[in-house]
Amino acid sequence: MPAGPLQGIVVLDLSRILSGPFCTMTLGDLGATVFKVEEPGRGDETRHWGPPFLGGVGTYFLSINRNKKGITLNLKSEKGRALLLRAVRQADVLVENFRPGTLNRLGLGYEVLSSLNPRLIVCSISGYGQAGPRSSEPGFDLITQAESGVMSVSGFPEGPPTKMGISIADIATGMWASQGILAALYQRERMGSGQWLDVPLLDSMLSTLTYQVGIYFATGQEPVRMGNRHPSIVPYEAFEAADDYVMIGAGTEGQWRKLCELLGHPELSGDPRFATNADRVRNYTALKDTLAPLVQFRTADAWVQLLREAAIPCGRVRSVSQALSDPQVQYRGLILEAAHPRWGEVRTVGLPLRSSLPIGGAAAPPPELGEHNREFYGDCLGLSPSEIDQLRAEGVI
Repeated sequence: MPAGPLQGIVVLDLSRILSGPFCTMTLGDLGATVFKVEEPGRGDETRHWGPPFLGGVGTYFLSINRNKKGITLNLKSEKGRALLLRAVRQADVLVENFRPGTLNRLGLGYEVLSSLNPRLIVCSISGYGQAGPRSSEPGFDLITQAESGVMSVSGFPEGPPTKMGISIADIATGMWASQGILAALYQRERMGSGQWLDVPLLDSMLSTLTYQVGIYFATGQEPVRMGNRHPSIVPYEAFEAADDYVMIGAGTEGQWRKLCELLGHPELSGDPRFATNADRVRNYTALKDTLAPLVQFRTADAWVQLLREAAIPCGRVRSVSQALSDPQVQYRGLILEAAHPRWGEVRTVGLPLRSSLPIGGAAAPPPELGEHNREFYGDCLGLSPSEIDQLRAEGVI
């Protein structure tokens, strides 16, 4: 496992799917020892989601479970719950994303866990929070994108509401969860006690609306779908060049004047309809109709070269493979490779942080189901080999 600022921190990861595993992968990348606790025989549902598969395992699972040790445990059994409580005494963090109330029904609620280990930090991820009129409902990324208002501002005006091409609700929640855990660990150093973090998908998505919410609070008007354009900056969107699309973001008056010169029409910057950004926002349609045919005279690459030389923000609309092959991405070492005897070379996108001090290391591949059972139950909990074999025979692990 990589060395890092969280070296020595032990995390029990009871979560599955995406939000929780993304959070705990981040903690593992930062050096924590993460034990991924899965149901015996089946494991995390994403192991089976596909195609595509790599060595029989869903690539979805492989993308979010590096730097973890895999153990199995049946929490529905009395012995399984007793083993978890035994492990809690030695842990620093427990992450779960069961439906609210599930751990309480199993006798594993926060009050029980904290009584055994007052320094334990419990992070509960859910759809709507641990209390409230909708707390018992399950949480799903797609549903949360819709209910948070994010889909209402995604897509083109003439089209239907559109979800993002990534599971942004799960990912944002995983980020907030890891941030909350880091803050709780820091607070524990000062106060000595753990705490219970409540991180819902809905809250996380509402936090991403930022200036869209600001528009509503200031005007009382609903933000609307605007395609690739920006509600407060013009021009700041995708334009069709001779062969492909190019993003152009002239966010300052100086950049706007330079853009007009590159387009061959410096007089546009003096047009009273487009004199300031506020004017351009108000007269967006007229400006777009003016600029669109001018951009089509050059290829996307030609525009990128010219715009970069003029220090105007720009970029091609690239595919995933093109983005991954960017020389800057290669320079940053963002693509991690981990060899696995059954799955081969597992490649993932690594921690997007660099520091003057060690903050993370090379990736360990995601674990096989129950791969580290003997290490965990033997070395960590002190069970004998025969006791471990008996627990496996009984379906406890």
